[in-house]
Amino acid sequence: MAYNFTNFKNKIKEIEEWLKREFSTIRTGRAMPTVLDAVKVESYGAFVGVNELANVTLEDARCIRITPWDLSQSKAIEKAITTLNLGVSVTVDDKGLRVIFPELTTERRTEVVKTAKVKLEESKIKVRKMRDDVMKELQVLEKSGGTGKDDINRFKNDLQKMVDEVNKKLEESFTKKEKEIIS
Repeated sequence: MAYNFTNFKNKIKEIEEWLKREFSTIRTGRAMPTVLDAVKVESYGAFVGVNELANVTLEDARCIRITPWDLSQSKAIEKAITTLNLGVSVTVDDKGLRVIFPELTTERRTEVVKTAKVKLEESKIKVRKMRDDVMKELQVLEKSGGTGKDDINRFKNDLQKMVDEVNKKLEESFTKKEKEIIS
C-alpha cells in the first residue's frame, strides 16, 4: 500500500506561490508594479486593488504612472499608497499619479533583505507544520496495523526528501531575491 502525498504536494505548491507573491511585493531599487498589489483603495464603499481602479504602467526605471479611470479617485489612491508606507513618494498631477522609487540606501537594503528572510522563515515554518501533520497521519496508520513498519519508514524518508527539496527551492528563491535587492 502506498501513501498518497498528493495533498501534501498541493499545499507545498501553495506555499511556493505564496512566497513568490510575497517576494514580488518587496521593493527593490527598481520600480515594479507588483509592489502595488498589496495596496487596497477605498472606492465607493469597497476596498479594491489599484489595478482595478487604474491603468498601472512603468514610466522609467524608478517611476510608475497610475492613470485612474475616474480621476476623482486619485486622492484615495494616493492616501492608500502613503498609508501602506512602501518607502516610495507619490505625486498627483492632472493625468493621475506618479509613484517614484528612491534609490535604496545600504541600510534600507539590509532591512529589505531581513524582511525577505522573515518571509522565507514563515514559509519554512508552514512546510514543517505540514510535515508534522503527515508524520502524525503515518503514525496513526502504523498504529492501526494496516501498513508495515518498513513501509512507514519508507514513507517518512520520502516525505523528508520532499521537504528537503522544497526547502532548497525556497532558499534558492530567497537567494535570487537577495541578489536583486543588493544589486
